[in-house]
Amino acid sequence: MPVLFSALLPPDDVVEAIAEVLGEPGDGLRWEPPDRWHVTLAYYGEDDVETRAAWLGERLAGRPAVDVRLEKAATFPGVLWLTAAGKELTPLALDAGAGAEARPYVPHLTLARFPREEPGLAARWTKCFGGFTSRWWQAAEVALMTSEREPGGPRYRVARGFELDRG
Repeated sequence: MPVLFSALLPPDDVVEAIAEVLGEPGDGLRWEPPDRWHVTLAYYGEDDVETRAAWLGERLAGRPAVDVRLEKAATFPGVLWLTAAGKELTPLALDAGAGAEARPYVPHLTLARFPREEPGLAARWTKCFGGFTSRWWQAAEVALMTSEREPGGPRYRVARGFELDRG
């Protein structure tokens, strides 16, 4: 069974704005390529796509689209990320199942990973993205994603899309 999660995918121009700030990154971080950038709503682990899609479809039925933007960088141990802002983002994530996870939901887009014992590696980038703010966009689709292990990192694929009500 594949590993599944639900996510919001940023529009191309927002991806381009992030990439423009990054330039040619280095510094010993393992950078996520732009084709893997997403805002996770909920992680499900190994699961059947059809079963999870039916469950998620019921949870998201009639749910309104949300306004989202990406802002300043921050870190978790070993992870450099951009803050995802939007007042309806957390309620959407909870509807998608984020409340089942042990840790609290923190909406973000992962940029890079680094050794936990070397938190200073990300310091330059938290400063670089300190004033970053993308444009607001309306996230009108939740993607049910699969994650498949491959050499060089996981490959993410949209298994199903769920339209949100644009109101």
